[in-house]
Amino acid sequence: MTRRVLITRPQDDAAPLAERLAALGFESLIDPLLVIEITEGPALDLDGVQAILMTSANGARALARRTRDRTLPVFAVGDASAEISRALGFERVESAGGDVAALAERVKQRLSPRNGALVHVKGTRVAGDLAGDLESAGFSVRREVLYAAHPADRLSAHTIESLKVGRLDAVLLYSPRTAATFTALVQAAGLGESCKPMTAFCLSLAVAEAAAEVPFMDMRVASVPNQDALLEAIERWKFEQNGDPA
Repeated sequence: MTRRVLITRPQDDAAPLAERLAALGFESLIDPLLVIEITEGPALDLDGVQAILMTSANGARALARRTRDRTLPVFAVGDASAEISRALGFERVESAGGDVAALAERVKQRLSPRNGALVHVKGTRVAGDLAGDLESAGFSVRREVLYAAHPADRLSAHTIESLKVGRLDAVLLYSPRTAATFTALVQAAGLGESCKPMTAFCLSLAVAEAAAEVPFMDMRVASVPNQDALLEAIERWKFEQNGDPA
């Protein structure tokens, strides 16, 4: 039996995710609940900067449009943002393989405040306080807001219809803001009851907490906050649902 999954990620991230899910035997419906707007502007001044900190793939895309320099070290929060950074030509990329706290620890282990400033490429809103954490350890951190993520104001007609007729088995939620947006839009559309047969797959406990008001049948959290762990969770769930050995 083919399981159908709702992907709520921004379009640039949703398409490759749908391909990975298809390879695992899932059918996907894409409904981006955050729309990314990259800010145009002059090239960034990176003189005296020892490294760039990346907390999302959108940050990598935005940075690539604001500098031709691909030689500065890039410290990415996770494997997905690291992969996008490499694909955009950045030559020295390290992944913290986790969340903002893991990224801060990686930077503290690998860099010294004596060697120059850090640039944190970010959106208008970001989870955690990466810059504050590093500044308390003696680093100079420059925050560069290069994009904005705007929440959707409604679910797509396709998503609404799929929820009404019970065509969706699961939803993937990657951030607290996306989870909160999904919750608000489901409630506004009067579709809370339609989510009862579904399982929510959440990247972290914070994401799960933001979706707690939706009456899902089940809610599962990735063992570590990265996409590979989330996909492992959904694959295990598929085996359970189909009665196949894990």
